[in-house]
Order: sequence, then structure tokens, then C-alpha cells
Amino acid sequence: MNATLILENGMIFRGSSIGAAGTSGGEVCFNTSMSGYQEILTDPSYCGQIVTMTYPMMGNVGVNLEDIESIQPWVKGFVMREYSRVHSNFRAAGDLSTYLASHNIVAIEGIDTRKLTRVLRSEGAMRGVITTEVGMESDLRTLVEQVPDIRSTDLAAVVTTKEMYAWSEPGNWNYGEGSFNGPRFKVAVYDYGVKQNILRRLHRFGCDLKIFPASTPSQEVLRHNPDGIFLSNGPGDPEAVAHAQENLKHLIGRKPIFGICLGHQLLSLALGAKTYKLKFGHRGANHPVMNLLTKEIEITSQNHGFAVDAESLPADLELTHLNLNDNTVEGFRHRALPIFCVQYHPEASPGPHDSDYLFRRFREMMEHY
Repeated sequence: MNATLILENGMIFRGSSIGAAGTSGGEVCFNTSMSGYQEILTDPSYCGQIVTMTYPMMGNVGVNLEDIESIQPWVKGFVMREYSRVHSNFRAAGDLSTYLASHNIVAIEGIDTRKLTRVLRSEGAMRGVITTEVGMESDLRTLVEQVPDIRSTDLAAVVTTKEMYAWSEPGNWNYGEGSFNGPRFKVAVYDYGVKQNILRRLHRFGCDLKIFPASTPSQEVLRHNPDGIFLSNGPGDPEAVAHAQENLKHLIGRKPIFGICLGHQLLSLALGAKTYKLKFGHRGANHPVMNLLTKEIEITSQNHGFAVDAESLPADLELTHLNLNDNTVEGFRHRALPIFCVQYHPEASPGPHDSDYLFRRFREMMEHY
């Protein structure tokens, strides 16, 4: 079955469908990871986006039941250069094409992903549509114009849990430091689109977790008397998640707080900083970050389209991590309060695991306070 990708700038790429039949629109972006397509598909941070993989072959390891990061895929579409019809992996329970179709994900293969990536780098991420219902070019352009802008849209409300629950599914992802035998800590997790491996790492570092919907009032979280509060990753524009910013203002100084990705951005807004949209974002598993406290370089996994404005950080916030590709903010801490956060993903699944120490730091902060 034929498939077509059309961009907001009018460019058209024609290829073959390897997912569901139909039409889907979203913001077209690219990811430079060489592995982990199943984790990418099921990462809620990709809600509202069509993801292009720059690595040329996808599907060669199939799909399995262990590597999902949430209850379903969240991407609006999937783009690749070549789909492997044969997969080889002892854990594989099926093939990628069937998985995409069963979850109604429209996908296209056989296009020049290098050209597409160069366009996105030079012109920026833009709206696009993948369709198997190929029509006139004028009809395709009309479809693109109807795709909502990811800016000013509260996508956390789409992906968050609908009700509070206790998490107890540690699984077998036991890399890094061993389990802690000391006291366990009660942690309240704000779910803005949380990845399962974040929960696994928190649990392994001695945290008993309760997961709360993104809009849960601060007083409801405090009623459970947690030892610490974790702010998860998630999709879209942080400025659009106004309810989260207001809740965080009432939690600052009350409990130790650790944020990742969207949680980092929301915390910065609650503390008086500003955020802005990156031209084409950071998405991949090999981004170098300088730890300004230790002067060590961490290779990190990243997925975000917005960033914190370094010049807007108030004086009581200290910049702790810096992106070495473009000098954007990758982390900060409060100079007086038990608060820190990072833009990248220390739980990286699959790796790298250079930044796994941040979960230990959160535990130590709760021990101290």
C-alpha cells in the first residue's frame, strides 16, 4: 500500500505503508537513536508528534512485551528509511508492522530520511500528515493546515493517568546500583506522561510510589504526606500546563522535589524562569551534557522540543548541567531548598546510564530532609 508524507512547507515524500491505513497529522520531528524504537513509540512525551528515525533500518529486532514505556504507543505517525521484514531477537513476540497496525499508527517507509532530517534541521520542526488515502496535492495541503500547533496545547492532560494509583511493578531492569536495604521513602509522582523506566529506577532506589494525575491539587498530594515529590516527563508546551505550575508553587519548600524533562520545565516556570520552543528539539541517545558541579561529561538520552531560558533563571537557582551541542540548560538546583531537576532522561531505556546517579541524589535528599 502506498503512503505519502506532506510537510507544512509543501514538500511531499512518497513511500510505502507499513502500519495502519488512514491519515494522521502531527508535528514532524526526528530522533537520532540507533536502537529503542519500541520505547520511543510508547514514550508519552511523543504525543502529538510524527517521529522520523534517522537510523536507516527499523524493525529488525521485532517487538516484545517488556520494553514498552506506557500502556500504548503515543506517536501520531512513524517514519523510516527501510523496514526489515525479518526480525531476529530471542525476546521478540511479534513484528513492528503488525504492532503499528494493531495500535492504529500510520507509518511510512522508503523515503529519504536524510533529506527530511536536513529540512527539519534547517527550517525547524513543522506540522505534517502521513496518509495512505493519497489524494490531490491541494487536498494534502488542506489536511496539514488542519493539524493543531503543538504550542499552547496541554498534552499532559491527554497522556496522564485518570486516577491515583500505587505502583509496584519493578520488573527485571536491574542495571546500575543495587537495591537499598535501608528505610524506604514515600514518593508522590506527578504523572505528566511518566515513563515506566523512571518508576522502575525510583523503586530500585528505595521509593514506594503513588502516581497522581497531572491536575491533582497540591493539597491532595500533601494529604498523603510523601517524603518527596517527583515531577515526570511529558509532551508539549510547558506554558500550556498552567494548573501544574500553580500546584508546584504551593509545593516549593514543603517537600524535596526532583523533576525530569517536562517536570524540569514546569518547575522552572513555577520558580520564575521562562521557557521557549527549540528550532528542532533534542531527540536521541547520544547528547553530551556537562555536569558543571563535577566538570564531568555525561552522554545522555533526550526527548524535548522546549527548553528553559538560561538568562531568565532567578538568582536563587544554580545552573548545574549544560548541553554541549548548543549550550542550552540541562539542569539546575535551588541554592537553599531541596529542589533539583534535569532536562534529559537519566533513566534512559535503552541507555546510556551515565546519569543514573541522580536517583541516588534524590534518595539522599529525602534522607537528609
